[in-house]
Amino acid sequence: MAGGWRLSLERGTWGTTWGGAGPVSGGEGVEELLPRITPDRLDAYEGLLAALAAGEVWMLLWHGRPGEPDAQYGSMDVAGHGYAPCVTSDRELRASGWTREHEVVGGRDIAAALYPDHWGLWLNPHTPTGGLGVPWPDLRRIAGGLDRLPAGPLRITEPTVGADAFYAQLVALAERTRVLRSLRRAWVRPAVGPAYLVIGLDLDAPDGRSAEAVRQMMRQAIAAVPEGLPVATVAMADGYDPVAMWLRANARPFYDRDAPAAHDPGALRQHGYGYPRPT
Repeated sequence: MAGGWRLSLERGTWGTTWGGAGPVSGGEGVEELLPRITPDRLDAYEGLLAALAAGEVWMLLWHGRPGEPDAQYGSMDVAGHGYAPCVTSDRELRASGWTREHEVVGGRDIAAALYPDHWGLWLNPHTPTGGLGVPWPDLRRIAGGLDRLPAGPLRITEPTVGADAFYAQLVALAERTRVLRSLRRAWVRPAVGPAYLVIGLDLDAPDGRSAEAVRQMMRQAIAAVPEGLPVATVAMADGYDPVAMWLRANARPFYDRDAPAAHDPGALRQHGYGYPRPT
C-alpha cells in the first residue's frame, strides 16, 4: 500500500495506535453478531469486524479449485459496488446450496486481498435477509488493524479548533524537513470514538527515511499541540485512506514548499492559499 503509515499523538502522548473506542463483541463470532447489526448499533458492527479479523470465511469459487492459478471468487454488484460473496460456516455453506468449490480463508487474509481493488465482502447472501456487505474501506481496517484506523463512516471537515501555535511550529519545522512538500489539515469525526485533527503529509518519496524524518518533525511539534487535542497524521500518497483522499480533493496546503508566497498559517486561514490578498 503506497504511503501506508499513520501516526497519532496527543499532548503528552505519542504512538502509532489509534485510540478509538473498542468493539463490543465479548469474544462472540460472526454468526452470533450478524443478527444484531442495525444502523444505530455501530458498536455491534465494530464487534463484527473484530470477529471477522480473528476468524475465517468460506469463499465461494466461481471458477477453479482452491490454490489453482485460475481460481476465481464469485462476484456481486450492489448499487454499483463490487463484493465477493462468502458464507460464515460449514453449516451456512450447506444451507446455501452452493455446489461449486469453496475455499476457507482467514478474515485478515481475505480483507487484504480484496480491498486494494475496491472489492467488499458479502456475508451469507443466501439467507432470507440477504446477508450483510462489508465495504472495502472496512476491509482495509481489518487488514491494517482496527485499533490503528478509525471507524467509518467518517465526517471530515475543515478544522476550526484553535491551534495556530501548533500550525506555525509545523511550518517552521517543515521548512527544515527537506523531504516534505506540503502540509494539509482536516477535522475528522469517526463513527466510534472522539474527533481529532489530522495533518496530511505530502512527501517526495514515501519511504522509510522520509517517514522517520516526519516522525522527528512531529515529535518536535508536539509541545505546541493544545492540551488534550488528539492529532494524527496521514500520508497524502495513501490511495486508500479516506482522509487522504478528502485532503487531496478539498484542502489547500497551509505549507507548500514550492509556493512563492510566505508561509503564514494565520494569513492562509484568512485569505485562502492560492488566492490574492484583498487590496
